[in-house]
Amino acid sequence: MIPDTSFLLIGALANQANTTKDTVRHYEQLGLLKSRKRQAGSRLYTEFHPECVERIELIKSAQAIGFTLIEIKDSLNDYYDGQLDIGEQLYVTEQKLEQVKKQQANINRMVELLTQRIDILKRMKLDNDYIPSIDDCKSPTTLPR
Repeated sequence: MIPDTSFLLIGALANQANTTKDTVRHYEQLGLLKSRKRQAGSRLYTEFHPECVERIELIKSAQAIGFTLIEIKDSLNDYYDGQLDIGEQLYVTEQKLEQVKKQQANINRMVELLTQRIDILKRMKLDNDYIPSIDDCKSPTTLPR
């Protein structure tokens, strides 16, 4: 029997998807990618359907907007099985947006606090006699060291 050459070995898949073999193995282990085994002589090869290139691109896109691999798994498999629930996806995506907005607010607060600390430290450096006021010391991050 002639082997189906449309299937990709792990190195070819990794190359076409612009990723590493370790990433492909990790995705396969998590159930994000499916493979098949092919015996060739005494060797056992793992082969991937060419569709896996697109799957990896979708996984990386979802990761780029904040989804974890575990969050991606069910949606990705439902999508390829033709069972994607748009209502559920809308809800999950709205929840992710709220989570990211909270993270953004926390980061903005951290930037504000760090900026205040830098201002205090610069003033202290310029004027060794500078003593922070009580307003300068509202946050532990703004206390001089």
